Amino acid sequence: MVAAAMAHLNLVLIHPFRDGNGRMARCVQTLLLAAAAVRGDDPLAPEFLSIEEYLGRNTLDYFAALSAVADGRWSPERSARPWIEFCLTAHLRQAQTVLRRVLEFETLWDACSQLAQQRGVPERAVGTLCDAARGWTVRRSLYLARTETTDGEPISDGLASRDLQLMVRAGLLAALGDTRGRRYRSSAELTDIWQQIRSMRGADGPPHPRRGLLPRRRGGAASVRATTRPTG
Repeated sequence: MVAAAMAHLNLVLIHPFRDGNGRMARCVQTLLLAAAAVRGDDPLAPEFLSIEEYLGRNTLDYFAALSAVADGRWSPERSARPWIEFCLTAHLRQAQTVLRRVLEFETLWDACSQLAQQRGVPERAVGTLCDAARGWTVRRSLYLARTETTDGEPISDGLASRDLQLMVRAGLLAALGDTRGRRYRSSAELTDIWQQIRSMRGADGPPHPRRGLLPRRRGGAASVRATTRPTG
């Protein structure tokens, strides 16, 4: 990580190109990390290979770290410690972000799976319910592709239509438009589950990987409850 960070720093400060030096420096940093992982010299998890997203969200801090090290020009005699600290922090924060997303999606999948089981919806529809809960607009073509990706086998157009109608009758999707161009959006119930999951985000990091939200019936509507999965 340190070597890749230094490559980024040197390239962006030497500034060999008229344009695109920052983009090239970020690519070189990721390339060096990926090459080390492929060689087995320093096999990092994929979550650590790029901090591009973090830099995009923290652009002012990125430029401040560069200025602290070099003050706008290549200065190899100055300490690179502020820059190294910034990059290592960026890798940590990016990995935490990815972990949080994984845990949130696992929690959502558990909730949608239990809802599907309660309402008589086939398990193959769970992925699409998760997509809808997160704001995607569902069409029959997307459902066909999603179920094939999830199950590894295609389903017929007729079965896809029946599944989507079943999800509407179960109160999990809302149908929009006429038959030919019909599309589907999340029901308020599904949207609320996703919002509750996202509301669990806090300053202490992602939710515990062994904890999830599972729906339960209360007053005719689904709410969610925290559950702890067995660790044995």
